[in-house]
Amino acid sequence: MSESVLSGTGLVRRFRSGGGWLEVLRGVDLAVSAGEMVVIVGPSGSGKSTLLHCLGGLDQPDAGSVHVRGEEIAGKDDRELSRIRNRDIGFVFQFHHLLPDFTALENVMLPVLIGGAPRGEAMERAKHALDDVGLLPRAHHAPSALSGGEQQRVAVARSLVNNPAVVLADEPSGNLDPGTGRALHALLDRLRQQRGATFIIATHDPALARGAGRVYGLRDGHLVEVSGQEADHWAVAAVERAP
Repeated sequence: MSESVLSGTGLVRRFRSGGGWLEVLRGVDLAVSAGEMVVIVGPSGSGKSTLLHCLGGLDQPDAGSVHVRGEEIAGKDDRELSRIRNRDIGFVFQFHHLLPDFTALENVMLPVLIGGAPRGEAMERAKHALDDVGLLPRAHHAPSALSGGEQQRVAVARSLVNNPAVVLADEPSGNLDPGTGRALHALLDRLRQQRGATFIIATHDPALARGAGRVYGLRDGHLVEVSGQEADHWAVAAVERAP
C-alpha cells in the first residue's frame, strides 16, 4: 500500500457514564491511502461517528495520534484544526447541513472562500465540483428547491471542492430512500475513480459495504477488517441491532 494520506494510531476515546467511564474506542488503528474507499460498519452506538470525529479533528482522542498528509493533528489548537479541516478533510453527514439562504453554488463556494481564495476562483472551483456530481444546471437553486438526493450531492460537491486528502462520510445515505441511496453510492465510487478521491464511510448499508475496497467492523471499541460474507453479516447485524 502507498503512503497513507490519513492514519490513526492507538486511538482511545472515553466518555463519562454514570459514576464511571465508557470507553468507546480502545486502541483503534486505521491507515488509508489516496484513492481508497474504506467502509466502517457496526451496530448503532458502536463508535463509528466518534472514530470519524477523531480522524477529522472534530473531537480529540484521549490517547493516540492522527496524521493527515503526514501532519499530526491530535492536540492542535482550534485555529490550526480549522485550517487543516478546511484544507485537507471533507465532511459529508447524514443530513446535508446546507445553508438555506444560499444557493447550491454559494454553499459549495464557502470552503474555498474560507480558505482565502478570491471569489472568482471559488466560483469556478464550485462550478467544477457541481458538474462532477451532475448538478451544475441546478447551481442557482436554493436547497429547498432541490430533492433530498440532490441536496446530498451538493454536500458531496462541497466536501470535495478543496481537493482534500480524504472525505469522511457519516451515514451519507441514511436519510435517503434505497434507490437514491444506491445512486449516491455509485456517485461516490465514480468520484473515487475519476478524481482519485479518498473516502472513509461509516454506514449501516450492506450494499455500500460490499462495494468498498476495504471494510472494517467496529464493535466493543475494536476495529476488525472483514470481507465477503463477513461484511454482509456485520452490516446486517448493524441494522438489526440499531434502535
